[in-house]
Amino acid sequence: MDLSAPLAPAPATPVALRFHPLPATVLDRVRGTGRDALDRPAERLCAEGGEPLRCCLRDAVPGEGLLLFGFAPPLPESPYREVGAVFAHAAPCPRPADPAAYPGDWRGRPQVLRAYDGRGRIHEATGVHDGRDPEAALAALLALPGVARVHSRNVAWGCWMFAVTRG
Repeated sequence: MDLSAPLAPAPATPVALRFHPLPATVLDRVRGTGRDALDRPAERLCAEGGEPLRCCLRDAVPGEGLLLFGFAPPLPESPYREVGAVFAHAAPCPRPADPAAYPGDWRGRPQVLRAYDGRGRIHEATGVHDGRDPEAALAALLALPGVARVHSRNVAWGCWMFAVTRG
């Protein structure tokens, strides 16, 4: 697969983007109960540094207290709804300051951009992005007919990083 190939043509009208970290309700539940989406215990660990934190959309620094747990991204019930491992701070942390800003620590990283339709089914526009100009790639996907949301996923591990919708 060519990582430098564009996923879709640029939209004629700019599409405003909104970036969604882990929902606060999910974080509150996991932090409070210690249980994940499948009712398994969340793992507590000390950051080595570089772990992608889905609560504040940045990389961890060494020594931070973390949780590793199974998360089901918010989608309508469908065969494509799944649970995957994510890292988050063990204690409450500031949410991303600007919901319209791409996570700075993750700029330049190749990502799978998984597009979904309104029914929660994977849209055919899903593909791999090379990490250059992620806002343009995301805007192009969200401008396509039928695309309701996009999930950014780690290329190597396949895990959910964040969701993006029209702003």
